[in-house]
Amino acid sequence: MRDPELMRQVKEILAQISKIAPGHAVELRIPPYSAIQCVEGPKHTRGTPPNVVEMNAQSLIALSQGTLTWSEAISDGSVHASGERSDISNLFIQLMGRN
Repeated sequence: MRDPELMRQVKEILAQISKIAPGHAVELRIPPYSAIQCVEGPKHTRGTPPNVVEMNAQSLIALSQGTLTWSEAISDGSVHASGERSDISNLFIQLMGRN
């Protein structure tokens, strides 16, 4: 079951990421809550996107608050990132600057 408060937080963070990095080059997935496409670059249209970042809601929140770093999240497996444009660590640095 989806937690309504987590859903609200995820949607808010993803909306901010969409503003910071509009585009369609990276698919950012937060199952079971939401997914967006972001970052400028080639648009993906069919099949599995070449640049995918997937994490749970708690990791997204921690990254956006600065309590988890991108390198820690990659190392401990809480973030799975594939593709040449999938390092979106700079987006979380920008988010922290907005809060």
